[in-house]
Formats: sequence, C-alpha cells, structure tokens
Amino acid sequence: MTDLPPERNEQFIRMRTTARDIFSSALKNASIESAFSRHLHCERGVLRICDDLYDLNAYSRVFVVSIGKAAHTMVVAIEAQVGSRLEGIVASSVEPAGQVRGFRYFQGGHPTPNAESIQAAEAILKSLGSLDAASLVIFMISGGGSSIVEKPIDDEITPPDLIATYRALVHSGSPIAEINAIRKHLSAVKGGRLAQAAYPAQQVSILVSDVPDSTPDALASGPTMPDSTSIQDCERIAAKYELLDQFPKSVGDLFRQHALEETAKSDDPAFVRARWWTVLSNKIALDEAAIAATRAGFAVEVDNSCDDWDYEKAADYLVNRLRELRAKVSRVCLLSGGEVTVTVRNGGVGGRNQQFAMACAGKIAGEDITILSGGTDGIDGNSPAAGAIVDGSTLHRAGGAPVTDALAHFNTYNLFRTLDDTVVTGPTGNNVRDLRILLAY
Repeated sequence: MTDLPPERNEQFIRMRTTARDIFSSALKNASIESAFSRHLHCERGVLRICDDLYDLNAYSRVFVVSIGKAAHTMVVAIEAQVGSRLEGIVASSVEPAGQVRGFRYFQGGHPTPNAESIQAAEAILKSLGSLDAASLVIFMISGGGSSIVEKPIDDEITPPDLIATYRALVHSGSPIAEINAIRKHLSAVKGGRLAQAAYPAQQVSILVSDVPDSTPDALASGPTMPDSTSIQDCERIAAKYELLDQFPKSVGDLFRQHALEETAKSDDPAFVRARWWTVLSNKIALDEAAIAATRAGFAVEVDNSCDDWDYEKAADYLVNRLRELRAKVSRVCLLSGGEVTVTVRNGGVGGRNQQFAMACAGKIAGEDITILSGGTDGIDGNSPAAGAIVDGSTLHRAGGAPVTDALAHFNTYNLFRTLDDTVVTGPTGNNVRDLRILLAY
C-alpha cells in the first residue's frame, strides 16, 4: 500500500484535530454547571428554577432525588446555588469524586440494572412515602436513569429476568422512546410512579435531557411525568421487534396474558402540584458546536432528521447531505444531534457512535471529509470511548478488509484504537445525547 502524499496526510491530521476541538468545545460549554448558573438562583432562601420561585423556608422538609449519568454533577451544582441545607438520594452509574453531606449514594448499573439499582429505587420510594403536603421534593433527572434506578412492578420478575429484559430491549434496534415505553410499564418507579409516590408533596423536576424534545417523558422513562404511552403501545412494540420470545418467561407472560399495569396519566392527582423544567438538552450542545465550527472557518448547517434512524441509513443520508452542501460552499460543517440505532447480533466491543463512524469510512474513502460521532456522556456502548473519528484516509490506513470485518461483528473499538482514532473523554458527568460532526473542505 502506497503512503499518502505528505501534504494530504497533514491535512487529514489537521481536520481530525479540528473535529475533536469542535466536539470538546461543545462538551465544555454545554455543561451542567453553566446550565444551572443560567436557570437556577437562590437568594435569602428563595430558589428560582427557570420561571418558578420556591421559598425553601416555607416547607417543613426539602428532599432532593438526583438520578442518571449526570446525578453527581447536578447535586454539586445545586449545592453551589443553595448551600449545604439540602438532603436526599443520589443514584448514578459512576462513582462520585466526592460526596455531598446529607445525601445517600447508590451506584446503579448501566445499560442494565444491578443490585444497587433496585436498592436505590426502594430507598427513594421509602423516602418519598414519608413526605406530606408541606414538603418540597426536587427531582433532578438525567439520561441513564432507566437502568440506574429500577424496581420491577411485578414480584415475579427477578433481578436476572430484569437484566435479560433490558438486554433484549437495548439490542432490539428499537428507538429509545419505544424501549422506554415498555420499561415504564414494567417498573414501580417509571411512567410517573415516583410522582405518585411523592404525592401530596410539592414537586419540581429539573431535566438534563438525552431524549428528543418532543418526548420529554421518555427521559429516564419519565419517573416524574405523565406518561404519553399506553399498554397498547407496548404490545405493538413487542410484536414489531419480535420481543416476546426474547423476554424471560415472567415478562413474556405479562404480555401474553395482557396483564401489564397502566402508568400514570395527566389527570392523576400526583401532577396537580408538579412542575418540570428542561435546563439542558442536545440543542445546547449543537449550538455550542456550531459556534466552534464557525470560528474554525466553516459554514454550518444543522440537520437532525436522522434521529433514531438505523446507523447505515443515517450514514448514507448525512454523507450525501454533506456532499450537497459542499457543492455550494468550499468549507462546510454539517452537525447532527440525537441518536442512531444499532441492532446488535453477537457483538464485540463498540457502540452506536463507532458503528456509525465506521459505516461512513467506506463511503468517504479518498474524499476531503472528516466525520466524528460521539456521546456527550463520554460512553459509547460497552467500550471505553465516547465515539470515534474517520476521514478520507481511514480505509487506506486500516487496509480495507478490517473495516468490513469490524462492522459485521459490531467490534469497531479495537480497530479505532489501533488507528488512534477513538474519541476518549471518560465519563463527563453529563448526558445530552450524541453529536455528529461532518466536515468537508
């Protein structure tokens, strides 16, 4: 294999660095700290959350429940605003750098629940049950909460059954909103059931969203919000992805016997004194990436239309869209937010971002194009990477065949690591969906 001309190789190296810089800038500026400083403020015991005011001194008890991948960061951020007067429960999938006084900590599992996921759910339900109408509960919800805090609604569903159910859902290729519709109906804490447990307390939910803006109740499977999905939706989704035979018997039987329990709807009394505010979402990350790309000299276009598409279809669409834009502008950056889906069969080490990037590699071989796809939580599938980067030289540098093999076996991480093209941030303490950065030059 002949080497790339030095000037061409240098150009690819520069553009890979530029794409990484844009991604890093988006992560830095779409942070929990900046979002909380914009949307929360506490003065003389009065806490402002977006357009709401809460006089903390007027409540007999103020209790905080923080769950998801951003749980630790959110507790630190609210303590910075309110001080050390708060108490509550924190459940995340990562170990905290330090603990805030007054909080109990749990390390739940992700992407499947573990023993502490169940312990966290039981502790939260017990604590919420002790609140009365003179209490205020502040829920802080972020992505990953579906598995990090979990308790089956049916005692027949054992912990191994719960894990097997989650695995079948995650590997089904179903969009997150459909996955969470089923999770809600199998859970004692999802689909508004934490709100029911907290009733009649005053409630406010602060949301760091990793779901589409149109379906906020899909975030962490909507533990504090009215559920827009139904039992009929669950049965349709299970049939669509042929899940009944993949579910353990205890779960499959609930579907076969039409025995699922309906979740909380908007007319439930639990929501009369409940409010919800999204303080951070994928849009903020896109806006920050657009600013960084503009500073780097690119004309910027945002196209989120492939959200929840299959990764191969999304790769075809975005690469072709980028070519259309490049025909009009010499240097263009196409940004795309949201998530693509991957139906995993006997997978190796990787994730949806690396699978998407590798699928793009063969489509852009030899072209002056660089593509980065990464998760804002810093975690892509079962790999240590947040995502990966490819360009017109990837196929050349990889030798061709390994790319096809890696894609076929859902084992992309090792090849990207060999090429030094992984994007590694470590867990970011944040989670606002994925970001795809496509550069043409």
